[in-house]
Amino acid sequence: MPAQQINITLGTAGHIDHGKTALVKLLTGCDTDTLKEEKERGMSIELGFAPCVIANLEVGIVDVPGHEHFIKTMVAGATGMDGVILVVAADDGIMPQTREHLDILTLLGLEHGIIALTKIDRVPPERLAAVQEDLRQFLCGTFLEAAPILPISNVTGEGLDGFVKALQALVRSIRPKTAEGVFRLPVEKIFSIKGHGTVVTGIPLAGAAKLGDEIVLLPQGLPGRITSLQVYGREADTVLAGQCAAVNVRHWDAKAVHRGNTITVPGFFAPAEWYACRLRLLAREKFSLKHAAEVKFHTGTSEVLGTVYLMQGDRASAGDECLVQLRLDEPLIAGPGDRFILRTASPPATIGGGIIVEATPRRLKRNQPEVQQDLAARAQAVLGAKGFVEYCLRTAESVAATEAEVAYRSKTPPARLREILKELVAAGRAALLAPGLYVHTETARQAEQRVAGLLGDFHKQSPQSPGMELDALVAASGMAKNVLESLLARLKAAGKTAERSGRFALATHRETFADKDRQAMERVEALFRERLFSPPGTAEAAAGARISDPEAARIVRLLLEHQRLVQVTPDILFHAEAVERARAIVVDFIRKEGQMESVKMKYLLDTTRKFAIPMLDHLDRIGVTRAVGHTRYLRAQWKEG
Repeated sequence: MPAQQINITLGTAGHIDHGKTALVKLLTGCDTDTLKEEKERGMSIELGFAPCVIANLEVGIVDVPGHEHFIKTMVAGATGMDGVILVVAADDGIMPQTREHLDILTLLGLEHGIIALTKIDRVPPERLAAVQEDLRQFLCGTFLEAAPILPISNVTGEGLDGFVKALQALVRSIRPKTAEGVFRLPVEKIFSIKGHGTVVTGIPLAGAAKLGDEIVLLPQGLPGRITSLQVYGREADTVLAGQCAAVNVRHWDAKAVHRGNTITVPGFFAPAEWYACRLRLLAREKFSLKHAAEVKFHTGTSEVLGTVYLMQGDRASAGDECLVQLRLDEPLIAGPGDRFILRTASPPATIGGGIIVEATPRRLKRNQPEVQQDLAARAQAVLGAKGFVEYCLRTAESVAATEAEVAYRSKTPPARLREILKELVAAGRAALLAPGLYVHTETARQAEQRVAGLLGDFHKQSPQSPGMELDALVAASGMAKNVLESLLARLKAAGKTAERSGRFALATHRETFADKDRQAMERVEALFRERLFSPPGTAEAAAGARISDPEAARIVRLLLEHQRLVQVTPDILFHAEAVERARAIVVDFIRKEGQMESVKMKYLLDTTRKFAIPMLDHLDRIGVTRAVGHTRYLRAQWKEG
């Protein structure tokens, strides 16, 4: 019975020539040094991968190079580790890359590991005891402080049984990665196989993928489809986050794929040059990081030169934690919560690392308190999927956000996102405004207050108006129309606003008119009532009501707002009763006759063509009639009495 594959990857770390590759071969039977140059030089240059069966559980092991010149390769391998085997040779003891590798592992957030004390066959017992004591002091205060130190010989096999038992305990202590996120695999190795095409290897950071899935290679934007998969060197239908995988995409050109690229699913990631991050500097004496310093930025399997901008102050000291923004010389793919490493550009040395908060479209204004506060809140939110989804809702640019918008920003698959949104709604922290459109409850409260304030200001300026038109309210609020309509529906349901005469108002608003305006409105309205189908123009209305032309124009606008008048063309207005009478006359006629010629309209209304045709066109627009040439027919809803 084959061993059960679980999505856990272990890795080696430590100084060159301390026996990492030999230990992996002893455990797995696999020689991970496969390059001719590696054989000739007797040292690892590239990452090596091997499956390892531990108590009938199959995990992956990634073997990293120990030479200081290949730190970027070591970081690429360490990114996918869930637990580490820190390898220290008994004859050398603690060496420079022992220290740097441990620093990198700590900055990448590793919490599990054991220590392999190799080459014990080369030293006397007293030397072995001394190195063990040195190691215990060296590891004090690190995540390996309580980890077992396991003497072992890769040559004689001495200590192997105890080492394997400790390895089994290590695997049991690690919780396998979840596969809930969006599938993303940082590219580590690329090669081609005759008859099969390009194969890409690596360890997925998140999600799962299966045969036949559509994928995309970024930043190139190359689309593809998975034609075959291997997990731990065996054919598989599915690969999960944390498993050593080989992905075959037949039609990709291997020369177009590079380490540091990312395989993911379409629609979630885009290359970016600006990233906001939470940085922790290593605690080294006499070290500080200047604002706008040039650095090497490592995340996933990428290494890119860039500039680091401190969000506060002009210098950060050793051991400090701070918020920063990085501008990279080349765009790369990273997601909220990803780990990163910073190294000095020259001479190269690891100085710190931390968590990527989010890609940003541009440089942030670092000295503005509100920007710093927002970035601090964002940095806290990315520590959990639910918290970041809530943050994305709370800071949505258009007040509310669609599921697709939140999924893209939070990098959350649709099914998982709907679960989180449902939980937020149930907890009263989010609300469903419309199908697929969500708003954070605090954001909704603030937006509703803003809408109420705009309506209140309008009522003060125009107390005689029934309210604001929707388009005017959209322009004044700066909100998307669909979002504003949904918020107005919430306010109306809560009894805070009302819709009157096609306009929106506070529920407490009552139109008030000056006596002079009321009288003028009554006189102008009377003129339109007297001449239902041959209405006056504005100038005629002014003369008939004994007011000035500008005053008449103002009164007409008020009557339009209150829907007592209806504008059918820029120059022709009818009283609302005229429209209703015309509708009834036309409907009655066509019901009897089946149709009506346009010329008939002026006779039915006893008016001129100047007024008859605009009225008939208006009936078309409001859905009463439909025109076929010069003939009118009733629309379906008006055919029956």
